[in-house]
Amino acid sequence: MASITVRNVPDEVHRALRVLAAQHGRSAEAEIRAILENAVKPGGRVKLGTLLAGIGRDTGLSDDEFAVFDEARDKTPSKPVSFE
Repeated sequence: MASITVRNVPDEVHRALRVLAAQHGRSAEAEIRAILENAVKPGGRVKLGTLLAGIGRDTGLSDDEFAVFDEARDKTPSKPVSFE
């Protein structure tokens, strides 16, 4: 596991960090790890459907324009893949 050294932390920031750590019932080092983890990790996993829906909204197409895609889509059921 990697280690990080942070130098020249102002005294008031260090005091506030220790108070925050005490409020959460952990050491200052554990508090720093939690702060760093929350800062760099995404709040939640981005799901493919959500991502695609966002892209669709960003295109600026109207519902009528999207309907063209639905009409052009081949709606026949696909055949299962055979591995024989």
